[in-house]
Amino acid sequence: MCDGRQTTMALRLNLLVNKCRPLGVRTFAGNVSSKTAESGAPETSRDHLIYTPEHFALKESLKKIIEQEINPFVDQWEAEGKFPAHKVFKILGNAGFLGVNKPVEYGGLGLDFSYSVAVSEELGNIRCGGIPMAIGVQTDMTTPALARFGSAELKQEFLLPSILGDKVACLGVSEVGAGSDVSNIKTNAVRKGDEYVINGGKMWTTNGTQADWMCLLANTSDGPPHRNKSLICLPMDLPGVHIARKIGKLGMWSSDTAEVFFEDVRVPCKNVIGQEGLGFTYQMLQFQEERLWAVANILTTMDMVIQETISYTRQRKIFNQAVLHHQSVHFRLAELQTEVELLRALLYQATALYIKGNDVTKMASMAKLKGGRLAREVGDSCLQYWGGMGFTSDVLVSRFYRDSRLMSIGAGADEVMLAIICKYMDTLPKK
Repeated sequence: MCDGRQTTMALRLNLLVNKCRPLGVRTFAGNVSSKTAESGAPETSRDHLIYTPEHFALKESLKKIIEQEINPFVDQWEAEGKFPAHKVFKILGNAGFLGVNKPVEYGGLGLDFSYSVAVSEELGNIRCGGIPMAIGVQTDMTTPALARFGSAELKQEFLLPSILGDKVACLGVSEVGAGSDVSNIKTNAVRKGDEYVINGGKMWTTNGTQADWMCLLANTSDGPPHRNKSLICLPMDLPGVHIARKIGKLGMWSSDTAEVFFEDVRVPCKNVIGQEGLGFTYQMLQFQEERLWAVANILTTMDMVIQETISYTRQRKIFNQAVLHHQSVHFRLAELQTEVELLRALLYQATALYIKGNDVTKMASMAKLKGGRLAREVGDSCLQYWGGMGFTSDVLVSRFYRDSRLMSIGAGADEVMLAIICKYMDTLPKK
């Protein structure tokens, strides 16, 4: 990752931003933080496995935006059940954070995926799970296939404004009965002339009530389920697109989640991303970046929850002794922090291999599996040490407890991750 070629590319970063952004737009140039993380993770490039000074400058600039533009309003947005996506995304787009690994000619910075991981880590400092997830949908879940396989016309119409923060994107994959089993989706796009006529529906659509366009996975033929699907750029203001309802959820309150129906929606055939029939393959590729992004994001929040639990249990007393001083407590927190560091090492290894062109499906699946399960352990154990305060809505640990439960479900459930890992181990029974 840190060879001369990559370092040279990173040093061009600010030039790329200034070249591709309108005059007056902020960049993330700044001083590299020399602070040492309380968790023990290195925060300088000298000791980091894959990050350079440019990665840390990127993180430092994003940290300021989070502190000034997002965290002061998180409690309000959580209570309202929605955050202003267009406003927040425009702030991030102006600063260059919605396309760090996207093509320069479409407003991105043209950097490698390790910069997206760095951004995801920093977004973990947002004091809820819903807003980082919504941002991740925009940057690393709806747009990778478009950036890689889409036509120049589609990139101009959908990718460019998404990177600039002028359009909000959502991903239309999951359906009732076809969540983790993507091959079983029923939404159809029937070709009629130079248009597709789309009928069906999508469930659990993040950003769905505010989105300007959807990266839609639909059946475009009657062939085998892994070769009959296409990804389609679908404007959400077309006739026949119906937002049925905003879904109430256990967690991720500030992220709007919608159920969407399609009734004879007509979309030009040119809106297909890449080749017709390769949508399932493209979506599986998108899932790898999504899963690594999700792991990076939740690692930071787990660090934060553990550190806040240490601070609280150091002050809180039981039987005339600080809760932290009980061996069962400080031993358990040490064990949890160890598990977090092991997961971080796996993430960095997978990222380093991925940016060199390797297939990291197995490693990404392992990281996603471990991330979801570890998040549940961290949330449950830390909340217990907060006692009655942990059961209130006033502290981060309770919010993390309910938000992080999605990690073992979204982007492929734990059981799907296990099946993928078994497939790569050649232990999955053949049909």
